[in-house]
Amino acid sequence: MAKPSSAPPAQRPGPSRTGLDGFFRITERGSSVGREVRGGLVTFFAMAYIVVLNPLILGTQADGTGGFLGGGDVPRALQLVAAGTALIAGVMTLLMGIVANYPMAIAAGLGLNAFVTFGIAKLPEMTWADAMGLIVLEGIIITILVLTGFRQAVFKAIPAQLKTAISVGIGLFITFIGLVDAGVVRRPASGPVPVELGIGGFLNGWPTLVFVVGLLTIVILLVRKVKGAILIGIVGATVLAVIVEAVGKIGSQTDATGKLVNPAGWGLNVPKLPDQVLDVPNFSLLGDFNLLGSFGKIGAVSAILLVFTLLLADFFDTMGTMVAIGGEAGLLDKEGNPPNSDKILLVDSLAAVAGGAGSVSSNTSYIESAAGVGEGARTGLASVVTGVLFLLATFLAPLVKIVPYEAATPALVVVGFLMMQQVKGIDWDDLEVAIPAFLTIVLMPFTYSITAGIGAGFVVYVVIKLVRGKAAQIHPLLWGVSALFVIYFAIDPVKTLLGVG
Repeated sequence: MAKPSSAPPAQRPGPSRTGLDGFFRITERGSSVGREVRGGLVTFFAMAYIVVLNPLILGTQADGTGGFLGGGDVPRALQLVAAGTALIAGVMTLLMGIVANYPMAIAAGLGLNAFVTFGIAKLPEMTWADAMGLIVLEGIIITILVLTGFRQAVFKAIPAQLKTAISVGIGLFITFIGLVDAGVVRRPASGPVPVELGIGGFLNGWPTLVFVVGLLTIVILLVRKVKGAILIGIVGATVLAVIVEAVGKIGSQTDATGKLVNPAGWGLNVPKLPDQVLDVPNFSLLGDFNLLGSFGKIGAVSAILLVFTLLLADFFDTMGTMVAIGGEAGLLDKEGNPPNSDKILLVDSLAAVAGGAGSVSSNTSYIESAAGVGEGARTGLASVVTGVLFLLATFLAPLVKIVPYEAATPALVVVGFLMMQQVKGIDWDDLEVAIPAFLTIVLMPFTYSITAGIGAGFVVYVVIKLVRGKAAQIHPLLWGVSALFVIYFAIDPVKTLLGVG
């Protein structure tokens, strides 16, 4: 990927146009309606797993009082969270496309949902409504930061080469996610190494074969410049997965309790044709939150620290994601900024509020959108397509479950390669930026956190400039943000110092 310039390669000047083309600036950005539709489809299939995975994270766990989401049992909670997850993702992705005209989809944030479940909802006396209230509060604060221009100002204070490093790091991160979710990279049962190839150092199981076939299919089609390569790969791998399961009766890796019983099985859901295609959605979780309930349960200081942690993660994850998407699409200006960044950040901030209000955890921009960009998406029309599919998924949840990890994740690996090409935009001979860029890139996949990579890069950049006597070159906002990241990394010692658990 070429280094962003003042004239992004994806944008082409031309006569003014009307209708769909004019509204989304499709021709101007060097795209077509067909490419946008394909890109929207690919993005949806690349992230449709969240409709299955988010319920498994939120709906299977009791809160600090022993209650499940929706006030019933696990099956009810799973149904409610699945419907709410698809609804909020659909509405907010539509807004991203229509308001911000950007090819980036929104859904419940992975990592954040786990933090909400195990780090907040399970605290003593905390309820799910209390935990979701903190999400709404965090979303309100971050929306105010956008409306006042503070969030955009922080984004523009980041050096262009660090933004490039963020894109590259996210590319490696989603590649790692794809390999882990597909079971190609796993945690070993024992031994000194943290990860290994497949099972015991070998690729094993029919699901792994489905992943390999899907990956090779996309690669072959890509190098032969076949349109729709990623989408064809996902659909083809899904069809193969259904056939393999029908013949081999492989089953899931885990049993009903989540215990690993079949390492060579399917990672998330078993790809088989459902008994029913349509299901009436239940949206009764909407509005089931208590905005300030947690303050009375765990104390104001603890609640504020939790909001701060959520805020910082949400604040920078989206910045990194939208830069990575813009870089892959060729939409960044010479400073590394995407078009309509203020609107992008506003929609994303409102998504956090919507996620909490819908009791499905904070919603945020998805890096899987890069799969759609890799298929040709350049405008918000792709997001509209993805959003509509998520809304349909509220009725078609049984159909969405057909696509297993092993069929969707090859797209993430390929897109990771495409994003990695941006690494040549970093001046590796300039150690003042190369070292922070390196840490940004490697810490994202190694810590499984976009925020950790961004934070490390910022802090080290400031330290290097300081010891080199170039403090004047550091933007004032970068000083403040780096200080906040120091607190973020030391959040547990800070809690101990303040006497909170």
